[in-house]
Amino acid sequence: MSSATTLAVALNGLAGSIIEVEAHCANGLPAFVLVGLADTAIKEARERVRAAINAVGISWAERRVTVNLSPADIPKTGTGFDLALAVALLSAGGYINPALARGVVHIGELSLDGFLRPVRGVLPAVNAAVAAGYNTVIVPTQCADEARLVPAAQVIGASNLAQVLRYYGNHQVALPRGRKVNQTSPAPSAQSQASQASQASQASELDLSQVVGQSEARYALEVAAAGGHHMLMIGPPGAGKTMLAQRLPGILPDLNDADAVTVTSVHSLAGTLEAKKGLLRRPPLRSPHHSATRAAIVGGGSGLARPGDISLAHCGVLLLDEAPEFAPSVLDCLRQPLESGTITIDRARGRATYPAKFQLVLAANPCPCGKASAKGDKCTCSSLRRRNYLQRLSGPLLDRIDIQIEVMALSSSALRGLGQGESSSQVAARVAQARAHARRRLADTPWSLNSQVPGHWLRGPQADLDAQVLGLLELAMRAGLSLRAIDRVLRVAWSIADLQGHKRLTKTDVASAISLRSKGICDG
Repeated sequence: MSSATTLAVALNGLAGSIIEVEAHCANGLPAFVLVGLADTAIKEARERVRAAINAVGISWAERRVTVNLSPADIPKTGTGFDLALAVALLSAGGYINPALARGVVHIGELSLDGFLRPVRGVLPAVNAAVAAGYNTVIVPTQCADEARLVPAAQVIGASNLAQVLRYYGNHQVALPRGRKVNQTSPAPSAQSQASQASQASQASELDLSQVVGQSEARYALEVAAAGGHHMLMIGPPGAGKTMLAQRLPGILPDLNDADAVTVTSVHSLAGTLEAKKGLLRRPPLRSPHHSATRAAIVGGGSGLARPGDISLAHCGVLLLDEAPEFAPSVLDCLRQPLESGTITIDRARGRATYPAKFQLVLAANPCPCGKASAKGDKCTCSSLRRRNYLQRLSGPLLDRIDIQIEVMALSSSALRGLGQGESSSQVAARVAQARAHARRRLADTPWSLNSQVPGHWLRGPQADLDAQVLGLLELAMRAGLSLRAIDRVLRVAWSIADLQGHKRLTKTDVASAISLRSKGICDG
């Protein structure tokens, strides 16, 4: 009778828990019992592990084997437990020194021929291991670069189970056949590789200089970037709404280290992280089709939920093109994450929380045919149909959108004499400077962007609004703007002031902010 223990990681959202994989071998009727709230993928690992151990030349003993995944009350999902199961069994069988494997975290899926396959979520799993005090991690070679993004981690990349055994000192095992492998034992990574893996800012192929005309819409986009404001653009097909929205990430600043790790972790968990790309330093852009389901946007799936588009757009831009065509339930589910910056998904096997701090951009036609505001084209929609079309964007959702503008189609005469507009890099420099102004002004507050500042602070004594600004706001309220709309105007006005380098709001800043809420779109 013998037993051994090694370590794995169970993920719940981006949070990870260290799991002790305890293997116990005893005489008795041959059996392989796996306990500890494991899902189907882990239970199927019994056959994968058995075949992989045989593939490296070790005979599977006909004994009674019990494997416990502890703590037993934490749900475990996925195939990333295969390697830990195999190492625990081999330690219990005497093929690995149990003392060597006890404090090492193992992550990876095993194929039947003994090779290791990559798994999702390696970066958050390694982060959780290091946070728990376990720095040595063995992962598949394909995931090693991703794991090395965690600076304190000592990462061992292995191609197959035989290399793992050789790392632990067992050189008697045979290398799996049928694939070309590196026959040397895996070695710990150098600490410098972690910094080399992080990439600098990635140049975007989408540039604002490609947008012809639309100076008002370009300015609105710059203000939205400066203050982190959500944005709605309404205009006829071909006016450039989508083209403008797709270029918003290009004028946003690079992500800081903490945000880059979080964004990269989410994409790792979703399986969208490209190999050897390092940390994602640029704000992501997600543009789901209008037929996307609620689960695709918010996150979902069987077992524990996977991140959806709102989480994949964390610290970036979520573009909903043809916004009124989305299902009302999909649009309404955006309201809570727009306020909190997170999304919590409940499933039968547990609750998962993902980050969802994104900048929302809605693009819409003015009516189903799209010609309601286009010059020279006759709209074929009835007034009732036009009204019902935009009413698909609910009032509570529009209440959260600071900038709402109309984008008009360019006429043929307007195209004459139009030169190339400013590039994204030029606009991005002004946006970065404006955000720096906002950070200095809000240094003693919990906020860093104008879009985050609550209305009571914007209207309070600390805002130091002069008589001209207060007079203009009073006129706006008499014209029909509600107090909530005034708060949104003030947020946008501060972003305009930051772009202009003003230390106090001016009447011109507020007037410009009011103009970025086009008549007929907002309800006051």
